[in-house]
Amino acid sequence: MPRAVWLLSPGVFVNAVSSFTFVFVFVYLTGPRGLSVTEAGLITGIGGIGLVAGNFTGGGFGDRYGHRRVLLVASALAGGALVLLPALPTAVLYAALPPAQYALGAIRSANAALVAVIVPEGARRQSFAVVRCVSNGGFTLGAPLGALIATGLSYDWLFVADGVGILAFALWTARVVPARGAANTPAAAPDGGLGRGVWGELRARPAVLALLVAVLVVDVIYRQQYTTFPVYLADHGLSTGAYGLIIALNGAVILVLELPAAVALRARPPLRVIGVGLLLVGAGYGALLLGAGIGTAVAMMLLLSLGEILYKTTATAYVADQAPAHAIGLFQSLYAGVSASGVVLGGPLGGALYSAAPGLLWPLCAALAAGAGGAVLWMSVRVAREVREARPAGEVPAAREPAPGLGPGPAPGSAEDPVRHDPRPAHETGSRPRAVAG
Repeated sequence: MPRAVWLLSPGVFVNAVSSFTFVFVFVYLTGPRGLSVTEAGLITGIGGIGLVAGNFTGGGFGDRYGHRRVLLVASALAGGALVLLPALPTAVLYAALPPAQYALGAIRSANAALVAVIVPEGARRQSFAVVRCVSNGGFTLGAPLGALIATGLSYDWLFVADGVGILAFALWTARVVPARGAANTPAAAPDGGLGRGVWGELRARPAVLALLVAVLVVDVIYRQQYTTFPVYLADHGLSTGAYGLIIALNGAVILVLELPAAVALRARPPLRVIGVGLLLVGAGYGALLLGAGIGTAVAMMLLLSLGEILYKTTATAYVADQAPAHAIGLFQSLYAGVSASGVVLGGPLGGALYSAAPGLLWPLCAALAAGAGGAVLWMSVRVAREVREARPAGEVPAAREPAPGLGPGPAPGSAEDPVRHDPRPAHETGSRPRAVAG
């Protein structure tokens, strides 16, 4: 991987450690701010809309103005807003929180796009796995640290610390990813303009479109572990402490296995890996159909964690690999946006269904995730078949060893081939994509 990815990682880790306000914002609004549950829900809901909008647009702005520049501007806006937020009157929070959340969403998609443009195809899965690993490690430490700050000092210091962490991340990024080279000349579309538009680019890549829909469905399901799942455990006599230990298992499995899995599976067909991951998420919720207890809850979390390891990193890298050269950031924004939509939609949709028909929630989650995984696996087969049919008669592809465990490897040059090395724009990083062996 490029050296810049390793250098970015400490900044991502520190930023993740300090990013604990989203965990405590509802408690802050209903506690020190004295708002009702309804008012707090309204403010956080509006902020959630801003977060999703930032994820959907941050990468697109990066394609036009430079990913590094967008990341720095968004970090400055979000960090400054969070530092000042405790001093704002309560009535102003309705206007201040959505822009802050928008900037936070833009940071996420701009950072993913920045990694995508400085890493060549063939190394993106490992690179995104490193970024996700340090981010998860930071969040694991951040939640208890935030609780200590809130109880030992005050909730106001949570926002100040989060804002300072974001500003530090911006300064670190500015230092390790210098602006040079083609800073203001992102790659142009083949026609010299803006290309075919979002819908045109997705129609030209049906596998990406199918993947985005599948990820949207499964991310709504995946987020039930943070919303309806703890309610389900409490309704069946399991304590909050038990839930905390089960959630900690998720973080532990990801921290231990994500990097080895990314390296071991880097040459496997990406859509196939993603499809298996989505099926594992469905199997996790299907385990709850065996009954409510510690055993089934642990089995559910193990399956869910393994599914997350397979599909999240691989899907992020696949979307980057399939993006047109002039729209790498836009495609990263599309992926980040559908993933963030799962955060916003998971609670309301799961909560409404659990309130109306609690016995229906887990079977539906299992069925929808299985259907999404099956659709991605079917698309994998379809892509491979189209490549075979399009190959000129008599052309013999280079031999490639079958991928053990997940079936034969993809056809060389296909949309599923993980080692294509098309040139990618350096944008403002000055880096040039390098050939990656194997």
